[in-house]
Amino acid sequence: MRILLDTNAYTAMVEGHEKVCALVRMSEQVIVSMVVVGELLAGFRHSSRFEVNSRMLDDFLRGPYVQAVPVSRTTADRFGRVWAGLKAKAKPIPTNDMWIAAHAMETGTDLLSFDKHFDEVDGLAWIRLS
Repeated sequence: MRILLDTNAYTAMVEGHEKVCALVRMSEQVIVSMVVVGELLAGFRHSSRFEVNSRMLDDFLRGPYVQAVPVSRTTADRFGRVWAGLKAKAKPIPTNDMWIAAHAMETGTDLLSFDKHFDEVDGLAWIRLS
């Protein structure tokens, strides 16, 4: 199994959420979107532990089974498709989540997230956490 971590899944993993940690451990590859990295860094800046959190993230991203993926032209095309599909259904979701869904689709991974609104994204393989 290959997974892409949403921001809330990464946070849950760091906090020791049993199911998330198990899924990460049994995955052959863990993908992290640079959009997720941006959300995490923004959140870290609102805490007194920026350096610690940032260092933990960097250590995780250097893991042998972890790959950080940049936004590419292909990602942008997938984003456009996700956006258009949601607009046609009148079911908007947060913009960053459309980018994260686009990255999951581009990389052929299962998105790991607690956000139920990903149900609205046609063609997205995802694991809803609870």
